[in-house]
Amino acid sequence: MVPAATAATLVSVEEYLSSTFRPDCDYVDGRVLERNVGKKNHSFVQTNLAFWFRTRAAQLAMMPFVEQRLQVAPGRFRIPDVLVVRQPVPDEQVFTTAPYLCIEVMSPEDTMSSLQDRVDDYIQLGVVNVWVIDPWRGRAWTVDAAGWHTALDGFLRTVDKSVAMPLEDVLP
Repeated sequence: MVPAATAATLVSVEEYLSSTFRPDCDYVDGRVLERNVGKKNHSFVQTNLAFWFRTRAAQLAMMPFVEQRLQVAPGRFRIPDVLVVRQPVPDEQVFTTAPYLCIEVMSPEDTMSSLQDRVDDYIQLGVVNVWVIDPWRGRAWTVDAAGWHTALDGFLRTVDKSVAMPLEDVLP
């Protein structure tokens, strides 16, 4: 848990990268920002997403990572709930290149504004596939520079159509 004073105090990138937070925190322009995690539905979906991609890793030539730090700009680090990279996996502890896919699992406390800020960071980095899943309402979206697109048929798909994941495989 980040102490309340830390969230308002500016810290350097070096201090952020050498610190341990439980759960891990985003870092945006000198501020350490808590993420909404820790509820059963969130954890259930996050686990199922990682399992879904891991069991298909050889077939898809991709590998999932849970809560992996991703540098989205010089002074900005985000921790997607799940990110997926093409193999071979980058040889770095903090990823600095755009992954194939970033997935955010919503928590009841999340706001559309804060989610949009995260999604914007991914898109500006060059992430082509961004998914947002709401486990409380059983809804999901693909997101790109043009906006949010509801997965009306119950599948989340990547832009290149190489991944089509049924929501029923990951939702509670």
